[in-house]
Amino acid sequence: MEALVDEGLVKSIGVANQTVPKLKAILEYARIKPAVNQVEMHPYLQQQRLVDWCRQHDIHVTAYSCLGTSDFKSPEDPTLLVDPVIGQIAAKHGKSAAQVLLRWGVERGTSVIPKSVNPGRIAENIDIFGFALDDDDRTRIA
Repeated sequence: MEALVDEGLVKSIGVANQTVPKLKAILEYARIKPAVNQVEMHPYLQQQRLVDWCRQHDIHVTAYSCLGTSDFKSPEDPTLLVDPVIGQIAAKHGKSAAQVLLRWGVERGTSVIPKSVNPGRIAENIDIFGFALDDDDRTRIA
C-alpha cells in the first residue's frame, strides 16, 4: 500500500477492524500512518477507547453498522432501531431512530456509512444536519 502512495496511485491508506494494539504495531513498522480505521460502531458498541486513541494519533474513525447489526444476533438481543431510549430521543427531535443514531456518530467526530438501497431511507440518512443532540440525549445514549 505504501508503494501505491509513493507512485501517486492512491492518496492515503486506510485499515479496517484494527484494535489499539494492532494499530500500535502498524505504527511501529509503517512508513505511512493509516489515515482511517473503519470499524463497527454504534451505541451498543461505542469503542470509546479506540476512538480516543485514534483521535490522539490523528487517525480518523469511520463507523460501519452504525445503525446496529442484525448479523449474528439472537431474537432476544436488543435492536437499536427499536430501542426505547433512541425512540424517545427521535420523537423529541421529530426525527427517525436512524437519524438519531447517525447524528450521534457524526457528533462524536466519526464518519458514518449506513447501508441502504431504499431511496427514501437514503434521503432520510442524509438529513441529519438540521438538528443536534443535547447533553441529556448523549448521556441517555451512552
